[in-house]
Amino acid sequence: MLTRACAGGVVFIDTRVFILKNDKGEWVLPKGVVRNKQLALDVALQRVKYEGNVNASIISPAGETSYEFFSYSRKMPVCNKIDWFIMEATNDSFSVNKQEGFQDGGFFSIDEALERITYSQDQSLVRLAYRKYNFYRNQKLIETVS
Repeated sequence: MLTRACAGGVVFIDTRVFILKNDKGEWVLPKGVVRNKQLALDVALQRVKYEGNVNASIISPAGETSYEFFSYSRKMPVCNKIDWFIMEATNDSFSVNKQEGFQDGGFFSIDEALERITYSQDQSLVRLAYRKYNFYRNQKLIETVS
């Protein structure tokens, strides 16, 4: 089995999260393969920008997920291990990269995103990341006020 290191972003702005609809009709988070000694956090930022044209900054690691699939082009099973990062968008502008096969996307309320997201582990990741995002956001507010 081929194992690939990947990285992605759970991008928030206020009470919304960015998700994409891929060429299979699945609602997913932006992510990509880590290559040539790249850092996972750099890949995550690049994929968020490349797939959704979203400018964001990393707040914190969000966790890891993995999944397996059969690659017909490689004729073997593949395991993607993804390092996720909680990010905050600088604004809510985006443009879905249709040349990469993405059909739709945008910033959705947490509840609407959770209804749309195809995979349960991505849903769980968004729930946990949103709690952590709010914690950091509240900490920033406390620091600003004091």
